[in-house]
Amino acid sequence: MRILILGPTGRLGRILVDEALKRGHQVNVLVSHEYRLKTAPSLLKVFEGTPLNQYTVAEAMQGCDAVMSALNISRTSDFPWASLRTGREFMSISLKNILGAMEITKVKRIIITTAWGVAETRKDIPFWFRWLIEHSNIRYPYLDHERQEELIKLSDTAWTVVRPVGLTNSLADKPIRVTLENKPKPRLQISRSNTASFMLDVLEQDLYVHQFPVISEE
Repeated sequence: MRILILGPTGRLGRILVDEALKRGHQVNVLVSHEYRLKTAPSLLKVFEGTPLNQYTVAEAMQGCDAVMSALNISRTSDFPWASLRTGREFMSISLKNILGAMEITKVKRIIITTAWGVAETRKDIPFWFRWLIEHSNIRYPYLDHERQEELIKLSDTAWTVVRPVGLTNSLADKPIRVTLENKPKPRLQISRSNTASFMLDVLEQDLYVHQFPVISEE
């Protein structure tokens, strides 16, 4: 398939691009600055721009079979109270443009990531993490993830919203636990590499359409 991957320079996005290329997919990426990737460069097509512009997104989406988004609101560090690098509604504004571009290009399949703890799953996360979300700058991504989910539910697309638990940088290949409606209860961590693999499995096997799977490692 040809896939448009958004957020390709982030920690999850880079892994998602690498894994998609390793699996033989052709990949389009949209970036606001020069982007280099050593793996299979012949399968990678780079477009310059930002997801805040619908027509730039549509240009990058031409000829694609699906869209995958690893966009997030970034902070200056992992410290929960670190200042934001992007606007508080960066992801939801971007998603409006992505969905608009999908109408223009007639692309139907989209897979995005939000997080465990968004919307109705807020009650399921540990109390200390719930407190951290409510009292630090982590709350802004969670609020915008909720906006994303509301937008995508109303769209005329074949969407899947993947909600990973706490992300790690482990490279170990581990079995993935998929939780729907809090059954079975998720564990607390999953690596970015396993998250990327799961997202591509969802795309390739056409899984969890119009669903919100929470994913963690067994």
